[in-house]
Parts: sequence; structure tokens; C-alpha cells
Amino acid sequence: MTKELLVLIASLCCSSALAQVESDAPKPPRCEVVPIVGHRVSFQIDGIEKFQWNFSQEYPRPFFYPFRGPSGAMLTRMGHPGAPDHDHHQSIWFANNKVNGQDFWANNKKTSIRQREWLAYDDGDNEAVMACILDWLDADGAAIMQQELIAAILPMDEGGHALEIQSTFRPAGSQSVELEKTNFAFLAVRVAKSISAHFGGGRLSNSEGLVGEKEIFGKTARWMDYSGPVSSGEGPNRVTVVEGITFFDHPTNRSYPTPWHVRDDGWMGAAVHLQQGITLQTDSVLKLRYLLHSHRGTYDAAKAATIHKVFAERSDLVVSKSTRPHLRFDVKRRTN
Repeated sequence: MTKELLVLIASLCCSSALAQVESDAPKPPRCEVVPIVGHRVSFQIDGIEKFQWNFSQEYPRPFFYPFRGPSGAMLTRMGHPGAPDHDHHQSIWFANNKVNGQDFWANNKKTSIRQREWLAYDDGDNEAVMACILDWLDADGAAIMQQELIAAILPMDEGGHALEIQSTFRPAGSQSVELEKTNFAFLAVRVAKSISAHFGGGRLSNSEGLVGEKEIFGKTARWMDYSGPVSSGEGPNRVTVVEGITFFDHPTNRSYPTPWHVRDDGWMGAAVHLQQGITLQTDSVLKLRYLLHSHRGTYDAAKAATIHKVFAERSDLVVSKSTRPHLRFDVKRRTN
């Protein structure tokens, strides 16, 4: 037997063994939450990153960025396109300008929101989930409010995805927390420049059929949508497509349907206590649930209504101590 034939036989045997190992290997989950360097967490579907959670202390508060569309294009941006004093508009972020009389909205107020610890990262075929604890620190560095954040990524049709956000707010100590009446709270989205109605070719619409800032600002709605042109690809393969974000309120939320703070210059925020303030006591909490749908094409009211119905019926998420080996906490959908 020649040397060449022996090498060929050995190669075929190795290939066969490798194929057997690959066939026996467990299939990876579709949806994954992957911690990465720089105090960030990557949310992925089929190995493709859709958005990141950023909690580095380089910024006054954590945020989600980038947030991509079905084509891979950036649907959000960091900061206002024309106002340097609006750098606190950090893609998708939590903030509030009236918490016990202190401003957690602007970047220059010495207040901050810090991730204290992560609790769970759970992968799966239908969704992947992250749970963590955030501390709202006043100008002296003392925690006055705690936020349990649970974020889930869910695959949607036409290559889209959804970011489901559930936040539970409670006093950090024995004192109550006063959330004064304001239109700057709690969850906001700054869309890409090209999607904004003023700086780009986008369109702002709500669930009640209204269009544009003048018609929508301060009005209640079940959801809000910002859609418009974005650039996808690189070099000679770069093309313009239309994509957008639909921002859904949940029926269990306080003030549902929520009033909205929106602007033609490219942002939308769910203003849960725009009409009246909220007091949090040690024995009471404020739970808020939202869904951000990254979609292909222009706003589709009928499709949004269907997604809202599914979201409204979906159980909330619960963090509990785990009984499984090597896991401190579990985060699961409520079953009762």
C-alpha cells in the first residue's frame, strides 16, 4: 500500500469521525445572551447579534446599543443629531428627571444608575433572557431606588426581533420614593437620524391612527412607531431600506394606555407619570412592561395590533433562587 493511499485512508477516517461527533453534538439554542468585554452583553439570534446591553461606568446610566434592524442596519443612535446638550439620549435607556426631587435625566446632575449585579443569563430556542439589579444613586452616591431589570430577545417574522423589557422599581431602603409628575420617564428611544421625521425621511405614528409630533405629543396610545429609511451594507453593496421600531405599552402598566413624549427630531418615550405623580413605599412596587419590535418595511397597523395582542397575553417574567446545579437564580415565565 502506497504512502499516498495511507494518507487518503487516514483523512477519510478522520472526516468520518468528525462528522459523527458533529452529528452527536447538541444543537445550540437559537437565542443566546452572551457577556462580552467592556461591561456589555450581546443578545443574539442564530449567532447574529441584534442588540447589546451596556453597563460600563463610563456613562451615567446603562443603555441598549446598538439596536439593529432585520437588515443589520442601526435603528438607534447615541445622542441628538443637532443638540450637544442632549447626549443623554443614549439609544434605548432608562431615566427620570424627578425622583425624590433629583434629576436622573440629564448627564451633568451627578446622579447615576449603576448595575449592581447580574442574576441570570438564560438561553433558549424561543427567547433568551437576562436579569440584573440596577441601583439609582443620588448626587451623594446613596441608593434611593432599586430597579430589577429583565430583558428578553424574541425572534419575529421577516427577520425581525423583539426586545421585551420588564422593570420593577422599589425604594432602596426604608424611605419612600416620590416620582413627581413629569413627561421625562421612564423608558425612551432615540432613533437613527435617517428615521427621524425632521432630520431624515421617517414617520412617527401611533396606535390611534395619529401621525407626527403635533398630533401625538402627550396623547395616550397603546403603542408608538418610528419607521424610515436606513442604510444597510458596506461599500458598493450599501443600499437603503425601510425599517422601524414599534414601542408597545402593556395593559398591566400603570396609566395604560400611556401618554407619550415624542419628537419629530427622532425620539419617543413612554411617560408613565405625565398626568400624576407616583409614590413608592417599602411594601409597594412599580412594575412596567414594554416591547420594542424591530421590523422590516413601513409601519403596519394591523400587524402591530396582532403583536400587541400576543404581548398583552404573554406571562410576565419571575426571578427565583435556582435549585439547579451551578445556578444561583432562574428567570422564567409565570405559569399561574
